[in-house]
Amino acid sequence: MVLTFTLSITATEAGREDVHTVLIGALGCNLAWGIIDAVMYLMGVQGERRIAVSDLAAIRNEDDPVLGRALVADQLPPAVLAALTDAELERIRLRLKALPESPPDQVWQWNDLLAACGVFLLVFFCVFPVVLPFLLFDEIALALRVSNVVAILLLFLTGFTFGQYVGSPWRTGILMILIGIALVAVAFALGG
Repeated sequence: MVLTFTLSITATEAGREDVHTVLIGALGCNLAWGIIDAVMYLMGVQGERRIAVSDLAAIRNEDDPVLGRALVADQLPPAVLAALTDAELERIRLRLKALPESPPDQVWQWNDLLAACGVFLLVFFCVFPVVLPFLLFDEIALALRVSNVVAILLLFLTGFTFGQYVGSPWRTGILMILIGIALVAVAFALGG
């Protein structure tokens, strides 16, 4: 959405009125995508819960211990699975079989709704740092350059933050910038 905004400004040789029109369009677009992404998040949560209930039912209904352990193993991350013996998998299988049956949640929990609101806000508000230069500077070319710098910094910060979880923040931050530049090049090449 942010790329759409800045590429639209570039493509139109915009005046102040054009910037205002594109700004309103970008906000409307981000509002729509924020709602769409929040709903898709809720659908994904519900789908994951139903799959988990179905997987648990399959484990519970399997009478063959070998097949039951295989079903348990399919649910585990490879690093965890590598640390478990067949006896430990069997213990897990038996404990899962002993759990009382519970119906799948039909409604979302409060945390799901809060997370969906967070998704909406993230998508909707991510455009503001990039459009702010157009509100602060009268010269459109300068505003566009500042906007591009802000977008690059945001890409780096996003990559850096994600990289802290995967173990290489600087590399991931720089990689995120390079991916962003590649995507902008694709957008330009396709007439965006």
